[in-house]
Amino acid sequence: VQLQASGGGLVQPGGSLRLSCAASGSIFSISSMGWYRQAPGKQRELVAIITSGGSANYADSAKGRFTISRDNAKNTVLLQTNSLKPEDTAVYYCRVVDKMIWYWGQGTLVTVSS
Repeated sequence: VQLQASGGGLVQPGGSLRLSCAASGSIFSISSMGWYRQAPGKQRELVAIITSGGSANYADSAKGRFTISRDNAKNTVLLQTNSLKPEDTAVYYCRVVDKMIWYWGQGTLVTVSS
């Protein structure tokens, strides 16, 4: 399974970005899909996850500002990020679980700065 993430970039505080991640390859049945992020000098942390049934959970830092969604037919997971803050600056990674194996995307950089 290969993951291709896109949508990162430079945005001003208060702005929005939509991150997308598409899975391809020998996919059996993806269960959980999610987004994580890693800021410089920090450990990777969970941002949001979504089950195959559409139930979502968010890190406290993401609640009310970020929305995760998925398209099961296209094996795609999206992360709509709004009201971005400088502390949201990080490399964002998508992750999917297929046959109980975790797969990671290559990461997309989000920079929030004026």
